Amino acid sequence: MIKTDALIIGAGPTGLFTAHQLNIIGLKCEVVDNLDKIGGQCIELYPDKPIYDIPAVPECTGEELTKNLINQLKPFDVKFHLNERVEEVKNEKGQWQVKTNNGTIFSTPNVIIAGGVGSFEPRKFTPKECEQYEGKSIFYSIKDKNIFKDKTVSIFGGGDSALDWAVELSTNSNVNLIHRRDEFRGAKSTLNKVYELEKEGKINLFTKYQLKNPKGNGKLDSIDIQHENKEIKNLKTDFILGFFGLIMQLGPIANWGLNLNKKTIEVDTEKFETNQKGIYAVGDICSYPGKLKLILSGFHEGALAARACFKLARPNEKYRFEFTTSSSSILKRLGKKSD
Repeated sequence: MIKTDALIIGAGPTGLFTAHQLNIIGLKCEVVDNLDKIGGQCIELYPDKPIYDIPAVPECTGEELTKNLINQLKPFDVKFHLNERVEEVKNEKGQWQVKTNNGTIFSTPNVIIAGGVGSFEPRKFTPKECEQYEGKSIFYSIKDKNIFKDKTVSIFGGGDSALDWAVELSTNSNVNLIHRRDEFRGAKSTLNKVYELEKEGKINLFTKYQLKNPKGNGKLDSIDIQHENKEIKNLKTDFILGFFGLIMQLGPIANWGLNLNKKTIEVDTEKFETNQKGIYAVGDICSYPGKLKLILSGFHEGALAARACFKLARPNEKYRFEFTTSSSSILKRLGKKSD
């Protein structure tokens, strides 16, 4: 069991800044996220999209913002638990016992939900037969590209992820790129590269096709793909990759006894606490009168929630507001020397 002053659910920008605010006032925290990487929506949905609402930063991408927030956390020992989703939350004698789908258990007086609009889950193939191969031969994200070396990989999708990985894997793999339309949504430069590699015979391109059926006896051997005119082709393949975007789910949070309002969580505007003592919600997932769904609003909410956590984490200490420019204790936490 991991004991901590606060547990943050969600490693997007709001969750990262909330972790910074907890640590800067002397509280330790752990962060859980359903995704396999830090950054939340900024990384999964718009890593290259310009963001204009960060104070003192005229423009930055989602990836740049994430990197800067991670750098801001470097002075602190923040533990991230990625690829884990919180399944159970129960209160025992004033402490929240939080369990993930991987069996990790946290004990904490404070839980901060910073999950954006919920957890992200990949859109999956519709054929029922795909389920037996998921996690073995069928994947919706790539953690280790080396497993595809010298293998045949069939990639489905028409966006940046599908195009990028088709180009990347074509150097060491036999790649089939399959899309249900002629038009692609990815970057023009990457699409031009795909067409170039197709001419060179390094990518086999199939448009207006969809997966009909994976085939194999315990191990994937081939796939049937169906054209919109009902023609079926059989392709030998070792792996299937599906890049169809993400579905945002409220998930198990819906069963935690929180006041919900159209898949958002109602909070007060003093501590951003929910109707459950010690559980807070910040970022896009929380709602209150006048709520603005801006990243800067999430930062404000996270800062106030972090300070509210102090009372439950340190019941015998009085929280004293300190300016980061002059506080010797804060400078010490940041690893800096006071003048």
